[in-house]
Amino acid sequence: MSKQKRCVYYFGMNLETDPAAKHIFEAVEKTGKDLTATNQMIDEWPVLEYKDEQDNIIHFVRTQRVIWHDLDCYLPIMKEHFEGYDFGGLITWHEGDNAPDKIFSIHSAGDPLSGNFGPANAEYMRNLMLSMEKNRVVLGMDDYTVTTEATHWSSIVYSNAAAERVLEYNVPIVDIEIGSSPEAWANPDAAKVIANALFDVFNSDGKNIVHLLCAGGIHFEPSFAGAVFESWDNNAFGVSHILANQWLVGGAYEEESGLEKIENCIASIVGGIGGIAIHDKMKGTYKEQFRILGAKYNVPVFKHQQLKRPKDIAWKKQP
Repeated sequence: MSKQKRCVYYFGMNLETDPAAKHIFEAVEKTGKDLTATNQMIDEWPVLEYKDEQDNIIHFVRTQRVIWHDLDCYLPIMKEHFEGYDFGGLITWHEGDNAPDKIFSIHSAGDPLSGNFGPANAEYMRNLMLSMEKNRVVLGMDDYTVTTEATHWSSIVYSNAAAERVLEYNVPIVDIEIGSSPEAWANPDAAKVIANALFDVFNSDGKNIVHLLCAGGIHFEPSFAGAVFESWDNNAFGVSHILANQWLVGGAYEEESGLEKIENCIASIVGGIGGIAIHDKMKGTYKEQFRILGAKYNVPVFKHQQLKRPKDIAWKKQP
């Protein structure tokens, strides 16, 4: 019998500080799933529990404020009650200058500038993205897109937290977002897409996952997002930490310290990596750093275009 897995989702319920999470939580309640109120109270609400057919547990936690916006308050609670979980997610909104609209996005937690990366589980991220895509199609949301987003951690901005604190919560946690306009945040069908997908975090299609470190490109890099939906033979890519080009430049990854930052990133990916995908427009000084570590870890380093031709990649170890 397989080991029971546990996942926890956090929802900031104040629409004034998070314009999407409450809508998504209400959609969770309307899924018809068997949600049980536990005796555990966080802020003013009981934690809700769901057990899937494999006896895996998913907990739904409501908070008055967004957890990353008040780290001093919520991190001790997270560590006390939800440490050691297999996966976690903050359900929230996305916005920003020039941000794409009508998106369902997911990103891992880490600070590439300083080289501090929280643990990342590409398999469970992929399960969520496949389910979001399935639900997007079922609900006829043809103008929406499921996408990855470059790794970052909003507690640095909203909680003025030291980057090293992302290491304190030893659970692979992601931000799961709807973006990037008031219309998208309040769209009931968009909320349903996320709500339905949350229950599929441990539902795998059975493919062998080849974990990647992705580097270069833009913040919402379509080649890395598209890789999640590629498969060959019985294999598929696992995409978790993404080091966008802006982070490589800002973090001076061309320097000796850049190698250490990349190694920190690799070490944080659950299951290790089977390859490094680099955007072809990345400057040569950065490419060389990834090639050095590709040789050290005995994994191929290849251009992003090859993500669409996985059989052509010179795999060191056959998937």
